Amino acid sequence: MKKIIAPLLFLGILVTAGCRSNTATESEDEQKKEEWVSLFNGKDINDWMVKIHHHEFGENYGNTFRVRDSTIQVRYDQYGDFNDQFGHLYYKIPYAYYHLKLAYRFVGELQKGAPSYTLRNSGVMFHSQDPRTMPKEQDWPISVEMQFLGGLGDGKPRPTGNMCSPGTHVVYKGKIADSHCLNSTSKTYDGDQWVHAELIVLGDSLVTHIIEGDTVLQYAKPQIGGDVAHGYDPTIKVDGKLLKSGYIALQSEGQPVDFKHIEIKDLSSIYKK
Repeated sequence: MKKIIAPLLFLGILVTAGCRSNTATESEDEQKKEEWVSLFNGKDINDWMVKIHHHEFGENYGNTFRVRDSTIQVRYDQYGDFNDQFGHLYYKIPYAYYHLKLAYRFVGELQKGAPSYTLRNSGVMFHSQDPRTMPKEQDWPISVEMQFLGGLGDGKPRPTGNMCSPGTHVVYKGKIADSHCLNSTSKTYDGDQWVHAELIVLGDSLVTHIIEGDTVLQYAKPQIGGDVAHGYDPTIKVDGKLLKSGYIALQSEGQPVDFKHIEIKDLSSIYKK
């Protein structure tokens, strides 16, 4: 019996050790998901995709998106008239549950021909459709936007970290928001100072906007709807469909702007059960 028991005991130890090893590995994987990861390497935009209105997917017209001094710059020095060439730079993979943070600043003058509302105006799109599904003449991706606005130096309030909804709706204070954009409660930021923004997205439930450490806006249930986006493939726009995940994109709409310190923490291991 001793000869039989000894191997059984040894096998039990191996199984227990294996279970502990698997548990440890799973735990380590979850911890890795919950660590901050940089989406921008500070050198190039090889991990990003470009789609600009009036141009095919992948064409970075006029070198609109470029990297200088470890910063993603949005510039129009190779443009003539802006001609509604709204553009977006998309990270290569979609996300569903996450905490995103970045810094932005407005620089220079509004490009000739750009709409007046785009003065000191940019943003980060999220839960966006895949840019490869966008026709050449689609202006805005079906998505939700965390809008960035800069003060105009006139002493009037101009909050940043707002919400805009091209081809989408959100639920605000218990009902579908009536307007295309919702203002946040943030301060006004004039000049070319860097502003730190954070976005917490929990699938198709709660979305939180944070500016300089302060929560400035919350809403829920992002979903397809509305008519602000144009030129889209109608098979993509299924009104009422909740947006559970999508691509993250930096915006170009006529105002030179810089982005840096773009980092993400994947929260799917916590919230997606």
